[in-house]
Amino acid sequence: MTQPSTPALTVDCVVFDAADRLLLIKRKHPPFQSLHALPGGFVDVGETVEAAALRELKEEAGVDGEIAALIGVYSDPGRDPRGPTVSVAFLVRPRSTQVIGGDDAAEARFVADWRGLKLAFDHNRIVADALRRRA
Repeated sequence: MTQPSTPALTVDCVVFDAADRLLLIKRKHPPFQSLHALPGGFVDVGETVEAAALRELKEEAGVDGEIAALIGVYSDPGRDPRGPTVSVAFLVRPRSTQVIGGDDAAEARFVADWRGLKLAFDHNRIVADALRRRA
């Protein structure tokens, strides 16, 4: 039996600290190399989307967290120039705010002036949805 061709499954994390700063990474690799983005990445086979989100958060920013809420599912076929991806985005409550960039992140930090930034992929839309969800 042949497997159907489907989009890749990814996750994104929206994390605010107590000062309402947004956790962002700077992408180390294309696409959108050097642009700010939310921590996230591809879901591994056998992994839940929740576990993948928390793993990617730890790998890219060194932050432990807990899922607070589902923000939404983002499936625009053109959202990633590498090919079709579907992202499940979560609002995550940090358990720590010590940030260390790693994995696919050139750097990671909580950003105070995030509102004016152009983020990679459709991450501006995800953050806007997270703010509505949080309100």
